[in-house]
Amino acid sequence: MGVIEEIKLSGHRQGDVDPAFRQDVLEGLREVQKAIPARWFYDLEGSELFEQITTLDEYYPTRTEVGLLQRHGPDVGCRVGEGRAVVEFGSGSSLKTPLLMRAIAPAAYVPLDISGEFLRQSSEALAAKFPELPVLPVEADFTRPVHLPAEIGDLPMLGFFPGSTIGNMVPRVAIDLLRSMRATLGSGSFLLIGFDRVKDVDRLVAAYDDARGVTAAFNLNLIKRINRELDGDMPLSSFRHVARWNPDWSRIEMHLEAVEDVSFTVCGEHFAMSAGETIHTENSHKYTPNQARLLLQAAGWAPVELWTDANDDFLLVLAEASEQRTAP
Repeated sequence: MGVIEEIKLSGHRQGDVDPAFRQDVLEGLREVQKAIPARWFYDLEGSELFEQITTLDEYYPTRTEVGLLQRHGPDVGCRVGEGRAVVEFGSGSSLKTPLLMRAIAPAAYVPLDISGEFLRQSSEALAAKFPELPVLPVEADFTRPVHLPAEIGDLPMLGFFPGSTIGNMVPRVAIDLLRSMRATLGSGSFLLIGFDRVKDVDRLVAAYDDARGVTAAFNLNLIKRINRELDGDMPLSSFRHVARWNPDWSRIEMHLEAVEDVSFTVCGEHFAMSAGETIHTENSHKYTPNQARLLLQAAGWAPVELWTDANDDFLLVLAEASEQRTAP
């Protein structure tokens, strides 16, 4: 068994209601365009459903990024060197992480994830593959400031943000997050990050509305979580999953659409929706290489290497913390 030295809990304890979840849901349902942040998809069931999504024929990002890591992992290793602490933002199942670990020989691994139970399971699985590697899981919402374990305080850092998760955020929020990562990881750090590229709209929509309905179940699971954790009575049968392309924002949007007039309560507060009204649950922005460069540069990261696949479906970028300086 690998060395899992510490689990820091900065989220809610099991069985408690996360006050941030309650606040985000209630505030989002009060809006004219109702919306709930995508980070709340990832309870245990949601995390497991997302892992199923990554294996679907329609969902190209995971297998494409895995291919890029297999091909260019040695290039990353040559550039960043050995002995770094790898900090993975939103670790998920750590499917891609072993590819990076074998390429760079890190000194420690710190996976961050909002789903504590899923985080512990995936951390144990990765520790078993790397029995000499200190694994320090941190349960946290990585979109907010995160305190890293003291054990890695003197190590140079490599941030790992795969899966095109950056695309879930509108650009201003993405820049804020990347700046926060820059501050957390410090001077001399690197960031390895994935971006999904702009492509044919039909392929994009299919990737978020698969024929088997797994993505629909993933989206609808948010209602189940609200009902379970926030004393809600949202009727699941009154909603359907919708995925659509928004060309103005260059993004796929996921919504929960009311299929009939419906009323419900959450935390004792009453809400009503008309048929056709939606709850906006996720964005997935798509980038060109130049747009990806600009986003990183605006947040204090200097892109040093960009790799893409033969079909130009996905972009893997290695960036270095740039020198902090004032304009011009």
